[in-house]
Amino acid sequence: MDQISIEHIPPTAAEYLALRQIAGLSAMSKEGAEIGLPNSLFAVCLRNGDALVGMGRVIGDGGCFFQVVDIAVHPDVQGRGYGKLIMSEIMKYLREHVPARGLVSLLADVPADRLYSQFGFTYTSPKSEGMWWRQGEDGLK
Repeated sequence: MDQISIEHIPPTAAEYLALRQIAGLSAMSKEGAEIGLPNSLFAVCLRNGDALVGMGRVIGDGGCFFQVVDIAVHPDVQGRGYGKLIMSEIMKYLREHVPARGLVSLLADVPADRLYSQFGFTYTSPKSEGMWWRQGEDGLK
């Protein structure tokens, strides 16, 4: 592996938006990033020097519900185990902070679902199906 450092603080909004874009995740607004990132329950950033090369966060209410979001690795360093490293850091946090019966969820893009299954995540279907609503995509205000 490269000289990778691990930080448990959220990235800056600019870094976050840039890594999401280059890693192929959906676009978010600068306004949303500036509000959301400081409200993370937990964040992990992988850096090569000053450059952000990977990230992941946990969001939620801190008691009953937790969601793993923003798992991203820069394409130039994918395939080096960084996704697994990010998830290992997140799982350490979850094992220490999620109370009994707390629910941790995530939305998994294929083929990333294979990574998450290695950490014990299972599909909710057929008991339930993931659903979402995104501001501005349905014509509702």
